Amino acid sequence: MTSPDFLPSHVVPPEGMATWSAPDATRPSTPLDPLLPVQVIDRRGDWALALCSNGWSAWVDGRLLLSVPHDPPAAGQPAARTADPRPLLGDVEGALGRYRRLVEELAGGQLDGESFAEQTRGTRLGVVVDGDALWLYDARHERWCYCDGGSLQTYAVASGPSSRGSGEESPPASGAGEQHGAPPEASAGSWPDAPPRAPQFAPGPPAPPGEAR
Repeated sequence: MTSPDFLPSHVVPPEGMATWSAPDATRPSTPLDPLLPVQVIDRRGDWALALCSNGWSAWVDGRLLLSVPHDPPAAGQPAARTADPRPLLGDVEGALGRYRRLVEELAGGQLDGESFAEQTRGTRLGVVVDGDALWLYDARHERWCYCDGGSLQTYAVASGPSSRGSGEESPPASGAGEQHGAPPEASAGSWPDAPPRAPQFAPGPPAPPGEAR
């Protein structure tokens, strides 16, 4: 029976999704069915508390939920663009510029290898462009995003939801931030050995050129 106060805000991805009884990856619960409507009633970092129509709730990786579209803006109002790719593109350009400057200083003898390693530690960059299609690594939220030129949507997350349950933002690392999974091809930066966890793919956008999904 559906609760009269239930108002879906998101839909479970077509593959279904794992749940947890608390914002803690060591406490798994019953998975949610594919395309199940849910209402997000709380967020803590990457975690989202998803309420089902029958009143049952569980914590999920909120990055993978699909948003239910809102009504279009009223006539005469400018269309609001969600997930604008330009700020993330600016972050990547700034981080790449800083990385290139350090490379030039190293090549010119102004920086030794130890200092170069120290100043580039934690830098994470990732960009794949193929015509009007763009894949960008969002280091703050540890995910890959797909952009068709107008807006961003999650393509894959690099790891499970963060163990932080307090809702605080991830501290930014040098350059574009931290990530802990294997990126798509054509990324740039200093990548350490990744743990044996495959990225969790969100539905919808195509894979970057040369990469099978």
